[in-house]
Amino acid sequence: MRDHAREIENLLYLYAERIDAGDFEGVGALLGHCTIVTADGQSVATGADAICRLYEQSTRRYDDDGTPHTQHVITNVIVEIDESAQAASARSRFTVLQALPNLPLQTIVAGRYVDQFELVGESWRFRERCMKVEHLGRLDQHLLIDLSDTPHD
Repeated sequence: MRDHAREIENLLYLYAERIDAGDFEGVGALLGHCTIVTADGQSVATGADAICRLYEQSTRRYDDDGTPHTQHVITNVIVEIDESAQAASARSRFTVLQALPNLPLQTIVAGRYVDQFELVGESWRFRERCMKVEHLGRLDQHLLIDLSDTPHD
């Protein structure tokens, strides 16, 4: 029997795997039919190219291996499926760890994802992603932008 919730959960984990690998083109492809929105619903980026650019312009990758030297940990996943609408939503928590030669392993940001999905043919795909930052740590070695002035929960 098909496990729709597990398929959606795997999309969340695939996102973490791709961003930690520095594969922003892969992140763009994964979120290619998606709009990334702020906590108040404002659109940040839509479509594969725009989302790839967003990550390229905001996330630092290191020359030694092309990755951001992060580990995105996705937990507390709650998936709700509306089979009649071929839609689903998921709420999850993220914790991002980072370690560098000059930065001991530490949590640099944590918060929640609120995602909407759609079933197209036999495949689930992201339709909307909202990242709600709740805790900020030291992000200067991870991001190319400053989140300190960005409203967060």
